Amino acid sequence: MKILLFGMDGQVGWELQRSLAPLGELVALDFHSKDFCGDFSNPEGIVDTIRAVAPDVIVNAAAHTAVDKAESEPDFARIINALAPALLAQEAKRIGAWLIHYSTDYVFDGSGDQPRVETDSTNPLSVYGKTKQEGEAAIQNADCKYLIFRTSWVYAARGGNFAKTMLKLAHERDTLSVINDQIGAPTGADLLADVTAHAIRTAFHRPELSGLYHLVASGETSWYGYASFVIDFARQAGIAVKVLPEAILPVPTSAFPLPAPRPKNSRLDTSKLSTTFTLHLPQWQSGVSRMLSEIIDQK
Repeated sequence: MKILLFGMDGQVGWELQRSLAPLGELVALDFHSKDFCGDFSNPEGIVDTIRAVAPDVIVNAAAHTAVDKAESEPDFARIINALAPALLAQEAKRIGAWLIHYSTDYVFDGSGDQPRVETDSTNPLSVYGKTKQEGEAAIQNADCKYLIFRTSWVYAARGGNFAKTMLKLAHERDTLSVINDQIGAPTGADLLADVTAHAIRTAFHRPELSGLYHLVASGETSWYGYASFVIDFARQAGIAVKVLPEAILPVPTSAFPLPAPRPKNSRLDTSKLSTTFTLHLPQWQSGVSRMLSEIIDQK
């Protein structure tokens, strides 16, 4: 099996290099790759790359994920999140390859309080959500073999993330205000990568498994609950924490106005994924604890 990975330097792409390597020959690219083109703003270069590599599987871990910045650069966000995936799907169809792609809870409007299933109607509120939804639709309409994984609240020990920000602020401040009316499941890039590898192995000779799946860790919390868990973990690990538990204050989304609207309900139902691929997805606290242990060990 030959796998072509785009977006190798992102949080998910970095983990995918590890999880996909045992499956066969892996060609991993990013924006600055020299031997082949990994720049999604260069469609001719992307087509030439796919035709030169002739992969059995194309994995797209590249995306415009700067949610607020996308509001001021919608054309660029659309190139990366919609037009490039459409091109990948067309090429995958042409050569008979699988396309693996990642999408987001931002394709929904965040209404209600129940986990969304794959067949629920989308209604994105932001440029980011709209371009990701357009990318999903383009792949589905291309009639290629595909796995689209919708996820949310992705983190990794490598690079910046919410947990690292909370640890820094908890060390510096007496009080913290954290949003308490957005609900989701923190999901590790390593979990996404491992499930992707498992799904590719399972689906490779079973085109009937082609489709859209929700992929997040089990359980749910708010950003306030997430922050409280992170800070309590650090305190128990002996890390200097200035803020007291009672000084972590829950506040509404309106306390932090931002250019792009955030969905308040980011719950995603993973029953279809778990049943199809015989998976048991771990509770979000398990992955966050592993990530925090890795961060603390690096200090």
